[in-house]
This record gives sequence, structure tokens and C-alpha cells, in this order.
Amino acid sequence: MPRAYFEDFEVGERRTTPARTITEADIVAFAGLTGDWHPLHTDVTYAGASSFGERIAHGMLVLSVGSALAFRLGQYEVLPKSFIAFYGMEEVRFTAPVHIGDTIHLEMEISEVEPKDRERGVVATRNEIVNQDDKVVCTFTTKILCGRQPA
Repeated sequence: MPRAYFEDFEVGERRTTPARTITEADIVAFAGLTGDWHPLHTDVTYAGASSFGERIAHGMLVLSVGSALAFRLGQYEVLPKSFIAFYGMEEVRFTAPVHIGDTIHLEMEISEVEPKDRERGVVATRNEIVNQDDKVVCTFTTKILCGRQPA
């Protein structure tokens, strides 16, 4: 059943998304889109001499792709029909590198439901992006502003 309102979310609810593999094409496209051509991501020789030993994905690429995996659960699993705005993102941490060929998924848990007023509320989700070895590569909290059920 699609979620419609703020009241349709409960603290402690958990969801795990389908996975997606990060490719070399993803990294090149992201570098071109953002202008971030740092050699750690785009230069095989430079990255090979780094502590990572090879090219790694941009942290923001991992965050973007990983957080968007939530929509593969279905739009109204993540955002209720009364969605108003993306309210914010907090506590972003990149805890391990993502290499070309790594497969990531998102594990999310509703951590807070906070009424703002009679018409709106904020739903907070604690998130972990996890790789194929069950290693957490990124953590963050997101908040969405949505409508409340009419009285």
C-alpha cells in the first residue's frame, strides 16, 4: 500500500534496496558532469601509487548512486504522496573506498518522525551504503518534509 502521509512512517522500520555495480563508465561520467577529474579517480598510474592501489569512485558519486537506490523500492516506499521537499542531509561519512566493479546497496532505517505543525512533518532516515562484502562504505542521515494526514 503506497504511503500517503507523515503518519505512515514508524521509527525502526527498515528497508534494504536492490544492488548496483559501480563501473568505470560511472566514474568517467561523474567526472565529466561535475568537473572533478582528481587523478585518484581518473588516472590509473597516480591511483596505483596511492594508498588505495587503484582508482576509486568519487565519494559524492557513491553517495548519489547509493541514496538513489532507495527509489528502486518504489517511489511511495521512500517518499509519501504528500512529499513537499528534501529537508536535508547530515552526518555524511565515507568509511571505505568503492572500487570499480564493487556492488553497493542501501540499508535504511526510519530514525525519527517529527511533527512540524498541523500540516507538515519531518521523517529522518539513517542510511548505510554497503558493498558486496557487507562492508559499510558510507553513512548519512536524510530528512524529508511531508504532509500530515488531514484532521
